[in-house]
Amino acid sequence: MPITTCVFDAYGTLFDVGAAARQAASEPDFKAIRSDWAELAEHWRQKQLSYSWLRAVANAHTDFWEVTENGLDWALEKTGHTNDPELRERLLALYWELQAYREVPEMLTRLKAAGLNTAILSNGSPEMLEAAVRSAGIESVLDATLSVQSVGIFKPDTRVYDLVGACFDCDKSEVLFVSSNGWDAAAATGYGFVTAWVNRNGDPMERLPWRPAHMLTDLTGIPTLADL
Repeated sequence: MPITTCVFDAYGTLFDVGAAARQAASEPDFKAIRSDWAELAEHWRQKQLSYSWLRAVANAHTDFWEVTENGLDWALEKTGHTNDPELRERLLALYWELQAYREVPEMLTRLKAAGLNTAILSNGSPEMLEAAVRSAGIESVLDATLSVQSVGIFKPDTRVYDLVGACFDCDKSEVLFVSSNGWDAAAATGYGFVTAWVNRNGDPMERLPWRPAHMLTDLTGIPTLADL
């Protein structure tokens, strides 16, 4: 079947999760992280993900914002910045206005111009995703923003991927699912989506039972994969 629906993970795929720490490090009040903001951002992201997985397997779901706060607190302690509450507050505030990667608006515009459905499918809470979409100015080129909050469990549980078919009434084979997380793209492959892994960092392939159908370094090639 031809692709009718393009679905994107949000954080790290459409939105730059390193932007909050990078922006804070450029501000005069937060010179303390100028030398290690990238390390802080990496720890924050990895703990955010690992806490979501652990909560999923432990049946201890919570709002993704709490997971984000927990991940930041761990990262701040790991990098020796626990005694700076103003830094913590600033980083959390910046997370609500993450920058989209530069190719995102044009890529989504091309998909919509071709008549495809476009959506986000994310661990993020509805409020977080709404803020990010609004900040990036991409509301007009998205048909839906789907949050795991409606099913009460994080990716890669299959109930999350089920949200796409429920929203668009499409077959799995009609969906091009795009994620910067290798594990997410792999799990979505196992689910039955056509998948693209946006491997921005040149990471090795995940050792999982499934492999994404496509691997890209950014999102500019997505319209081509959708046969536009």
